[in-house]
Amino acid sequence: MLQVQGVFKSYATPQGPLAVLQGVDLQLRHGSSLALMGESGSGKSTLLHLIAGLDKVDRGSIRIGDQRLDQMNEAQLANWRRTEVGLVFQQFNLISSLRVDDNLAFQARLAGRYEPVWQAQLIERLGLGDVLERYPEQLSGGQQQRVALGRALASRPALLLADEPTGSLDETTSDEVLKLLLELLEDSPTSLLMVTHSPRVAARLAEKVVLHGGRLAGVGEP
Repeated sequence: MLQVQGVFKSYATPQGPLAVLQGVDLQLRHGSSLALMGESGSGKSTLLHLIAGLDKVDRGSIRIGDQRLDQMNEAQLANWRRTEVGLVFQQFNLISSLRVDDNLAFQARLAGRYEPVWQAQLIERLGLGDVLERYPEQLSGGQQQRVALGRALASRPALLLADEPTGSLDETTSDEVLKLLLELLEDSPTSLLMVTHSPRVAARLAEKVVLHGGRLAGVGEP
């Protein structure tokens, strides 16, 4: 459902253009999961931002089903981010002024896809029933990331993009959050692309690719 073909991306610097991605090809099957690995500065987050419609390619194409992100205007990209993609980051990016229940529903309401039954299932399976009236600052790191996952999945997006979603958690909490995420994805049509430095995390996903110097250095099963 995701096809990245010949993608180039560079940024202007005082020393001249800095090439970040140099002809990247990547595919993600519908309902599958893919780990995107590589050292710092290899272009992982840049590629994720391009797929999320937060930036535009210099050259190449990004297809999601029958849609071409690289040909969309800003209004179309904003609609894509609102309705078709879920985003989860290492820093949880919850809305501090909203309670947990409102944070969970925020993306789904924005997309016009709020489903009370699915919302209730997410709350139960993520173990958040006792903290719905709390604010983000009143939660542990693991609880905040569970809320972030629930918010991203509440609208049943076609694609979930996760940038080091367990990177700020201890190993035990990281394993618990990842297990919950993969279990929830089994019951949804959502495909997962996750940036991670951790071979242990990558091994839990169906496939992995490795970026090195802006190019794919390896593809295959973890």
